[in-house]
Amino acid sequence: MLRRVLDDAQEELLAEERRLLAALDEALARFEEAADDRKILRRAALQLDELFLLVVAGEFNSGKSAFINALVGSPLLAEGVTPTTTRIQLLRYGDGQAPPPAPAPPPHAPLLPGDPAALDVVTAPLELLREIHIVDTPGTNAIHREHEAITRDFVPRSDLVLFVTSADRPFTESERAFLQGIREWGKKVVLAINKIDILDSPAAVDEVRAFVAEHAAALLGAAPDVFPVSARLAQRAKAAGDAALAAASRFAALEDYIVETLDERQRLRLKLLNPIGIAGRLAARYREMAATRLALLAGDVAAIDDVERQLALYREDMAREFRFRLADVGGVLQEFEARGMQFFDDTLRLGRVFDLLNKARVKAEFGKQVVGDAPRVIDRRVHEVIDWMIAADLRQWQAVMEHVGRRRREHDERIVGQVGGAFELDRERLLASVGRAAQDAVERYDQEGESTRLAEAVQGAVASTALVEVGAIGLGALVAHVLAGAAADATGVLAASVVAVLGLFIIPSRRQAAKRELRAKIAALREQLMAALTGQFDRELERGLRRIDEAIAPYTRFVRAEGRRLGDTAEELDLLAARLDALARRVESLTGNTR
Repeated sequence: MLRRVLDDAQEELLAEERRLLAALDEALARFEEAADDRKILRRAALQLDELFLLVVAGEFNSGKSAFINALVGSPLLAEGVTPTTTRIQLLRYGDGQAPPPAPAPPPHAPLLPGDPAALDVVTAPLELLREIHIVDTPGTNAIHREHEAITRDFVPRSDLVLFVTSADRPFTESERAFLQGIREWGKKVVLAINKIDILDSPAAVDEVRAFVAEHAAALLGAAPDVFPVSARLAQRAKAAGDAALAAASRFAALEDYIVETLDERQRLRLKLLNPIGIAGRLAARYREMAATRLALLAGDVAAIDDVERQLALYREDMAREFRFRLADVGGVLQEFEARGMQFFDDTLRLGRVFDLLNKARVKAEFGKQVVGDAPRVIDRRVHEVIDWMIAADLRQWQAVMEHVGRRRREHDERIVGQVGGAFELDRERLLASVGRAAQDAVERYDQEGESTRLAEAVQGAVASTALVEVGAIGLGALVAHVLAGAAADATGVLAASVVAVLGLFIIPSRRQAAKRELRAKIAALREQLMAALTGQFDRELERGLRRIDEAIAPYTRFVRAEGRRLGDTAEELDLLAARLDALARRVESLTGNTR
């Protein structure tokens, strides 16, 4: 219907409006909470092809039905002191009056897009209804809450809201609340103060009008048109053709406003601006929702960045501390080497040539003086390193999980109830899963078992490099076993040589050879032990960091993916809001208004 009265420029505006509404609908599809709002947006888009829709709202017993009867000049709607309007009633042009309730129209010819089930149709051959559909809604303060819900749901469809208040109780609290909701939709609102015939004087009427105008302007953010009327007097005047009653009703001014002020150009303006206003407010609402979620995610992103920085520092600190602890293990081998050098100096000399013939005795002395408690000390130092690695890994795990867990507590205290929807459910679920994973990991952490596993791994690495069977001996005993071979080899060769050459020249030479061999063995063993510990340390460090990454990975992926999605959506909503605002200015320009 709208296209029949549009020129080319207005037709292009209509096409652009449809494109923007479709784009906004697509953007809102990313918010699960937007299902109802998307329906409203689609209804508004469909109504661009419908007649101008004037919705009459107000509290029950404010005289809405009587007001509409006076407006159309015919008693089409039932009137009474109780809530007589419990369904949406649509007045449209027809060849004959069809008193409510009228049968619903067939599905292929809807009266209005998305007509609710609670809708009755009233038809009458009135000229006003050729250009305008009038809708009577249930009272905003009806006893039945579903009646008020019907009205609140229908208002966004309107091109113009005519709100009726009563002169005996103007601008009640429920009316304020209802008009506040209308403001959120950016609707054009006209106020009618009905029942002025109950007031004592014109001054009283002016006083009520001023009161309503002042409070409505403060509530709506702009001064609305306000018309004091008496629907009852207007009906009697029209029925009797009484000019005096008509003047007393003051109804003519409101009728002139509707018929003349809302001419074809103005109706077109409001018809085009109505969906733009709805779309603009939806874009702003969901842009704010996106901003709220982005603000929440900013804390999550910061928490994740903090974790990554902590882990990087943890890696550096662990590597530095490990070098110091490794030096302690190396110190045991240095002491071993020093005792070995002293032992060879004291033992491999000419004065003890006959003692050297007793290989078992020399070997026993080597074990007592050189080996001594080295196996126990080596075991202790290596286990200290291992225990430190395990404890550090556990502490870091707990620290990271506590840091992430604080995000949940902060959210519970500050932002619960402000974001909602699947976004919040997913975020809460992931934070909860991280917390459970941390708790389970700590509870299941077998420190003794981890220590044994690491010790066996180091021992196996040393044994495999030294080509020695591990058996049931500990790491320290394994090290001592390898090093003791130096004394055995040296004394064995020396004993055979002494018999042949009396050891005069052999002993110094073999002493130096024994020292070189012991040094070489210690150096090789030190390299093997350090490599085994370092390799295991590197693997354990990476394993611990990987476990942390895997534990928080779902949360991290959600935060980053949702952040990108919300950021893109926010930018798109900003762009759509700007384009809608520009389109509204073009509509105003083409219809002869300025914004």
